[in-house]
Amino acid sequence: MTRKGIVKKLDTVFSLYIRKRYAKDGIAKCFTCGKQDHISKLHAGHFQSRKHYATRWDELNVQVQCPKCNLFGQGEQFTFGINLDKEFGEGTAEKLQQKARGLVKLSNDDLTELIKKYKDYG
Repeated sequence: MTRKGIVKKLDTVFSLYIRKRYAKDGIAKCFTCGKQDHISKLHAGHFQSRKHYATRWDELNVQVQCPKCNLFGQGEQFTFGINLDKEFGEGTAEKLQQKARGLVKLSNDDLTELIKKYKDYG
């Protein structure tokens, strides 16, 4: 599999993990607005952009979001940050911002290990 294919596969299994982890009977709540819906209609929204590999698959950085918040609200980053600090402790959003700026080199083997880890939750 090409690196691009490995990244795409990891994105897919990680997204499903994120949407399922707090769901009850397939229903999860949007992290930024609170709307509840079936996980098939929700997204794995990123606080720090997916372009940052240091936080792309970080479980704190990625939370369930409805399409309205994630797409049309461009992630509702301000609210996302406030909610991160409320839920996981003051300074969480700042730590993720700093982590996103760091350089991370993930090998294909590293990415494949992450696929195995998150696939087990799907």
